[in-house]
Amino acid sequence: MAASSSLLKLNASSSSWIGQQSFDQRSGSSCRLPSSTRRVNVIRAGSYTDELLKTAKTIASPGRGILAIDESNATCGKRLASIGLDNTEANRQAYRQLLLTTPGLGDYISGAILFEETLYQSTTDGKKMVDCLRDQNIVPGIKVDKGLVPLPGSNDESWCQGLDGLASRSAEYYKQGARFAKWRTVVSIPCGPSALAVKEAAWGLARYAAISQDNGLVPIVEPEILLDGDHPIERTLEVAERVWAEVFYYLAENNVVFEGILLKPSMVTPGAEHKEKSSPDTIAKYTLKMLKRRVPPAVPGIMFLSGGQSEVEATLNLNAMNQSPNPWHVSFSYARALQNTVLKTWQGRPENVDAAQKALLIRAKANSLAQLGKYSAAGESEEAKKGMFVKGYTY
Repeated sequence: MAASSSLLKLNASSSSWIGQQSFDQRSGSSCRLPSSTRRVNVIRAGSYTDELLKTAKTIASPGRGILAIDESNATCGKRLASIGLDNTEANRQAYRQLLLTTPGLGDYISGAILFEETLYQSTTDGKKMVDCLRDQNIVPGIKVDKGLVPLPGSNDESWCQGLDGLASRSAEYYKQGARFAKWRTVVSIPCGPSALAVKEAAWGLARYAAISQDNGLVPIVEPEILLDGDHPIERTLEVAERVWAEVFYYLAENNVVFEGILLKPSMVTPGAEHKEKSSPDTIAKYTLKMLKRRVPPAVPGIMFLSGGQSEVEATLNLNAMNQSPNPWHVSFSYARALQNTVLKTWQGRPENVDAAQKALLIRAKANSLAQLGKYSAAGESEEAKKGMFVKGYTY
């Protein structure tokens, strides 16, 4: 596959813009190389580069976003338990089949992140789940990280594991039909965050992104800044800028092709326990400020996570961010903010499948309109307005 010549070089002058410090001199270093010996990072386009760009553009298409249904079996079990169902493979299959076979879903959804079980699963009629997605022009994706574990030497913080064996797993996922990947790590504001935790998060994401691209998968880069805490929105902005500066520094160091990635950031909001809530306009202002300071326009798509906001909150905030043109496609990659009403409508009963699928289309269409900046909350149900924040939430 021919490599795109436009991706072969990364202008060295951009290095001082990413993270506001040069690649040759990190903060705290007294060593400075002579200009004649300074290293220039070169992006080497790989065999999948053209396909990566096409995949990223397909996912970042107008009026569409991502449905995240990549919850681990344990987390999916908690969702099923909330409607009185046992955590069995048959029940997980039935629920995910309901979601992925919704007629018309591809009008609003461009990609679906799957858990490994679902990637290899078929419907009760014997059709592969990935084929259900392809038939609606929805790109199949796969969660590839192995979860969070305590980070030694930190302030009770976490790091994300899963790099071991990632290349071979990614190659197998590609064969199975996946074309993009997701790796979620987290940063906690109440815990600091420590320099160690931020660096570990950024480095892990960069290594994962490079390995994914090398195996034909567009990496979704997701350092989730948790909602936990009582801090003001200004503190969230400060931390978000620091985290994304570090992430892009290491993405460049690992020769990741920016045109072949997608981002999944948290919105810049006050901590969930802060005494004052911010309006959608304020959240949009702070979030776009952070993105414009940190994210190169080469990145094709920003797919926000909902992070425990109510269905309506997440949609209103996305809509506010699309009231004027942005350098990137600004859209959604929601799990709970697309599924909450669906699950409660379904209740595990076959006779409720049609109603549950209609509930999914309502939420998907609302967020499609928000991506286009045309959403109104008029007529939204009370259920859709209920917050879903859980302190210390695990995915």
